[in-house]
Parts: sequence; C-alpha cells; structure tokens
Amino acid sequence: MEKLIKPTNGYMALLLSIAMLAVAMYFFVNINSDNPATHVIPGFLFVFCCFVIWKGLMIVQPNHARILNLFGKYVGTIKDNGMFFVNPLYTTINITQRVQNMATPTMKVNDKMGNPVEIAAVIVWQIQDTYKAAYEVADYNAFVRMQSEAAVRALTMRFAYDSIEDQNADITLREGGDKIIALLQEELNERLATAGIIVTEARISHLAYAQEIAGAMLQRQQASAIVAARFKIVEGAVGMVELALEQLGKKDIVHLDEERKATMVCNLMVVLCGEKAAQPVLNTGTLYQ
Repeated sequence: MEKLIKPTNGYMALLLSIAMLAVAMYFFVNINSDNPATHVIPGFLFVFCCFVIWKGLMIVQPNHARILNLFGKYVGTIKDNGMFFVNPLYTTINITQRVQNMATPTMKVNDKMGNPVEIAAVIVWQIQDTYKAAYEVADYNAFVRMQSEAAVRALTMRFAYDSIEDQNADITLREGGDKIIALLQEELNERLATAGIIVTEARISHLAYAQEIAGAMLQRQQASAIVAARFKIVEGAVGMVELALEQLGKKDIVHLDEERKATMVCNLMVVLCGEKAAQPVLNTGTLYQ
C-alpha cells in the first residue's frame, strides 16, 4: 500500500551545506604550516558532509511523486512539491501524477452477433496509487495500453452493433450512448486497479462495420429504413381512407355499395402510397361500363 511521508525541508539542508563549505574553505585557506593535518582533515570532513547533504537533496515537481526505496525496501512516497532532504542512501523513482490520455488503435472485433466491427476509444487516466504503479506491474504505461485494448474488445463482444441485428437488445454499441461509456469506464477501472490507476473518462472515438461487410450492412440499413417508412405511409393512408368513408357516409354525400367502396379504397391507396403523383383518369361512363 502507498505510504505518504513528510521529509525534511531541503532549503535548510542546503543552507547548512553552504555554511559547511564556507568552513571547509576557511580551513584550507588558513592551513598551519607547522601542523597542516589540523586544518586539512577537518576541511575534507566538512567537504564530505557537503556532498552527503547534496546527495540527499531532491526536487519534486508539481503533480509528480518520488518513491523512496532503501536497499530494496519500500520506505514511502513524497507527493508534496518543492525541495526536500532525505536519507542519501535512498534510491528514488520519479512518477508523474498528471492526467494523461491515450487513444487505442482501431481494432477489428466481432460484436455479439458475430459481425466484424472496427472500434477505437480515447481514455483519460491518472495514477492514484504510486506504490502499485511502481511495484505491482513491470511497466504501467504498457499495462494501460494493453488492458485498454482488452477492455474495448470485451465490451464490443458483449453487445450488438445496433438494434437491426438484435431487436431485443436494451443497449447497443451505436445507440448505447452514456450507458456504453459508463460500462467501458467501469471495465477499465476494474482492469487497471492492479496498477493503482483510475480512469476519469473513456469514450468511443471510432465505430463502424468492417470494410468487408460495410456495403452489405449499409444496404440492409437502407432497406430497413425504407420498410419502416412504407409502414408509416400505409398506416397513415389506411387512416385517411377510413376517415374519408366515414365522412361520406355520415354526411350522406353519396351511397356506395361494397364494390364501389372497394374501388374507392383502391384508388385512394394508390394515390396516397404511390411515390409519383397520380394521373387523373376521367370516366364518362359508369363503374360497370
């Protein structure tokens, strides 16, 4: 688990090292010719102390963290920014905690119905637990990349591309909207929790049928749209014919037997459902001649 530590102020340590360096210079300048060791040895000791202090100084940039390790043992993490002084024997790992984004490559995946689909996503992520990011995975950047692709593939295989393929589906990839985004983000957070990484946003950036079936699926979508439009037209035309017969009978404009009603209905349906304008025909006789 991540353990936060508060190190010593580095500016005080820096000032102390400067003071030690000044004392060392004083000893070197005022060497006693009769007994030089009395000045040289203290001078070198003060210089050595300066180097020790400088070795323990570190600067932590904003939105960065330093992981401290002592002979293979995790000591803690510094998340405050500024200059600090730590044990000079510590080894450190610098990790950024800035928000990062990544675009997955366009992948070809079979959806729930077995149709090949091209899909890609944009993922916004951030390191939350520095210990897991540094020690639980070998390379957290590669881990994010691979697990993101796996999560997008898994999501695609769970749902159909659209409702044309699966009419009983509550959620589809094309029409799912916020629900698909929420499911993708949840899947990513579960997979990346091992590395101490949290996903703040995930969105599908590309979604289409694969090229080998794109033409056939487009024709199918067009046919479905035409059928749906025709259904609406016929439904409306039937209502209009029914209303026309009802009004003619109610207002006693003309009395029609069943055969004349059938002829009228046929003519009205042709006029209302035809794609082109109807051509009027003048009948100078009767219906039976």
